[in-house]
Amino acid sequence: MFPNPFWQALTSEHATISLGSGRARRYPADVIPFGGVAEPDTLSMQALRELLGPDETIITTGEHLAEAPGLTHVGTLPGLQMLLPDAAVPPPESAESSGSDQIVPLTGDDAGAMVALTDVAFPGFFRPRTYILGSYWGIRTNGELIAMAGERVAFPGYREISAVCTHPAHIGKGYAAALLQHVARDHAGRGLRSFLHVTANNDRAVALYHRLGFTTTANILFHRLRRS
Repeated sequence: MFPNPFWQALTSEHATISLGSGRARRYPADVIPFGGVAEPDTLSMQALRELLGPDETIITTGEHLAEAPGLTHVGTLPGLQMLLPDAAVPPPESAESSGSDQIVPLTGDDAGAMVALTDVAFPGFFRPRTYILGSYWGIRTNGELIAMAGERVAFPGYREISAVCTHPAHIGKGYAAALLQHVARDHAGRGLRSFLHVTANNDRAVALYHRLGFTTTANILFHRLRRS
């Protein structure tokens, strides 16, 4: 459905914060470690390399990426791209758990707490200014942020649900489902469709997304690259 999501976002809804130009673009390092190329050819990969600092790593997508001098392919992670059909958007009264009434908006003032929480589950992906990519919501207990979800990639008419995270001490209470439904309802209210990415081997998350109505629309490969 979206075979080149980061490039598509960086040349549309996120063009104003993108770094780069015609062949390669990236997000600022303090936002997210992702970038994209117009085509997976050598010239584009060279352009992406020039956007990286020494030994810096970045993640992009594509089936077969060309090699470029000074750009090392560190690894590949298979993923799934999933879309929430309009008919599956939950009505307000169908909250998944009592945690739904504890959901509050998060802002830049919460950036430190958001980074700390996500570092427990996927360190390095959520950064000090990731919050500028969209709206984020969280659940707190005793003042501590214990669960959150928000937005990352954005195209006209579509928003990616991302940073779905629950502290390990609070897993199993329905917080992730409640937050996912909250974000999906917000998207629907703004005339947007929700989609997301998940690693293919994350069985627990994939099962939750299917249960909430998401359908798998494509397989996608995430490549980690390093300027060497």
